[in-house]
Amino acid sequence: MARTPTTQIPLGFTAPDFTLPDSVSGKNYSFEQLKGEKGTVVMFICNHCPFVIHVREELVRLANDYLSKGIGFVVISSNDVENYPDDSPEKMKELAEELNFPFPYLYDETQEVAKAYDAACTPDFSVFNSDNVCVYRGQLDDSRPGNDEPVNGKDMRKVLDYLLAGKEIDFEQKPSLGCNIKWK
Repeated sequence: MARTPTTQIPLGFTAPDFTLPDSVSGKNYSFEQLKGEKGTVVMFICNHCPFVIHVREELVRLANDYLSKGIGFVVISSNDVENYPDDSPEKMKELAEELNFPFPYLYDETQEVAKAYDAACTPDFSVFNSDNVCVYRGQLDDSRPGNDEPVNGKDMRKVLDYLLAGKEIDFEQKPSLGCNIKWK
């Protein structure tokens, strides 16, 4: 597994819009449809990455804790499914149903959305405020497979709590780390 960090780009960019199919319902969703009233978390994940497998239950807990508070969740897989069949829409649907994802699990077949967001790894996180402006690109928490740190989402929870309180995110943003997106 290639240990790839989030691409560090200047904050303040507007969330690129898109329309992608949900692997569970087959419905198409746009950023505008999934964004939250108070903020939005955009996550690039996949099924097979050990870094995602390590945190995916926390991703579900996080969404369950913050969806009702006005935070939206956009969850996208952009991996090349020809070479990584475990990331196919059919397998995405199985995983989403198994873990009771409280958010659509979108498939970015062309990989254009991952490119628009400068996504580099899985998991890759960007958080947008209520004006769709990026205020955070960083890790979920300090946990990685094998490092014995707890999977608790502390960094992301702090960001979302600041966002909900109207506070400026004025602390260090450590990049996420995971497998590289599997480009075609």
